[in-house]
Amino acid sequence: MKTDESLGTFDAIAAPHAREVQQIAYGLRALVAKLHPNAVETPRNGERCTTYGVGPKKMSQAYAYISPLTSSVNLGFYHGIALPDPRGLLMGTGKRARHVKLTSIEETRAPAIAALIRAAVQERQASAPSPSLTRRCA
Repeated sequence: MKTDESLGTFDAIAAPHAREVQQIAYGLRALVAKLHPNAVETPRNGERCTTYGVGPKKMSQAYAYISPLTSSVNLGFYHGIALPDPRGLLMGTGKRARHVKLTSIEETRAPAIAALIRAAVQERQASAPSPSLTRRCA
């Protein structure tokens, strides 16, 4: 995974939160890295989240974000409305974005979470085709 730290660091975003919340955030980060080794990670300290994409552009190339909160972590999908969600995990009412609220490290290991990430990667790769961006996720 390539990290662009021009806007901040993942550690700085996670640091203010309780240990349990940090574990969830780091677990999700590891899952994204495993499923999409070529992801571009962009920590955004000002927004208190880290984005993941097929490139660094937030709204056109990013597919997901990790946002630690007081007692949970949101795994958000910028184009979540387009994702298959047979388990009904996605929350939100916006035009495009959806998120999943995770409250335990065990939830990061759910196959449905991995399926959402894979679908989000594939959706962005299809929307921004380029020879360097079309590598499939694991």
